[in-house]
Amino acid sequence: MLSEVAEISFLGNRKENQDRVAVVLTEATALLIAIDGMGGHANGARAAELAVETIEREFLAQSHPVFDPQGFLHMAIDRAHAAVVELGADIAVEARPRATCALCLVQDEAAYWGHVGDSRIYQLREGAVYERSRDHSHIELLLYDGAITEEELADHPMRNYVECCLGGDAELPRMTITTSKPMRKGDVMLVCTDGFWSSLPEDQLASLSKADGALEDNLQALGGVATHAAAPHSDNTSAAALNFSADS
Repeated sequence: MLSEVAEISFLGNRKENQDRVAVVLTEATALLIAIDGMGGHANGARAAELAVETIEREFLAQSHPVFDPQGFLHMAIDRAHAAVVELGADIAVEARPRATCALCLVQDEAAYWGHVGDSRIYQLREGAVYERSRDHSHIELLLYDGAITEEELADHPMRNYVECCLGGDAELPRMTITTSKPMRKGDVMLVCTDGFWSSLPEDQLASLSKADGALEDNLQALGGVATHAAAPHSDNTSAAALNFSADS
């Protein structure tokens, strides 16, 4: 796959980086991963690390291109959840490690994505947000119902509460997995943690799909803007991106 890829992960104003991102490439397929270890729980960083390791292993065990993209995303999230649950098996349930998860599989000129929690996936096109995932959170429901605006979301008192995640209870969490999303040359697929998207106006985030220069440099610059905007309380700020070439 000839598409340009990049990834970043900044500490922000935290003592520990509990985010993990990865881009896994094969000749025919790319997988973007963003995992946010939940800081209020034990071993958040290890939970994120273990989730990435599990998803990468499941991906590399597939034939490529992946025969059943949606089935793969469901299985990968299932296995990552089970691994994080096992990590906290000897800890009281309320303190067990947990993480949010965002995955994007790109192959055959299309993207498929799956997520749990409020780590997000964006499809950016010509300087605009063409489509994005919808968080598993109370404030996302308020936004969808028109009770709050995108601008009000950043300062809402419940913005950090998610309704489902990897880890904790053994029961499989609610997840969202999409159908095929056709891609055009120049589209950017972005997966990111809430420390990245929550501090960036949508138009600034979308500029990633029309900015000149290298994707890596542009993603680094946006990450810097996000951490600066949220200082002195910025969260871990992480993202992975793919700039799609129709010739790939």
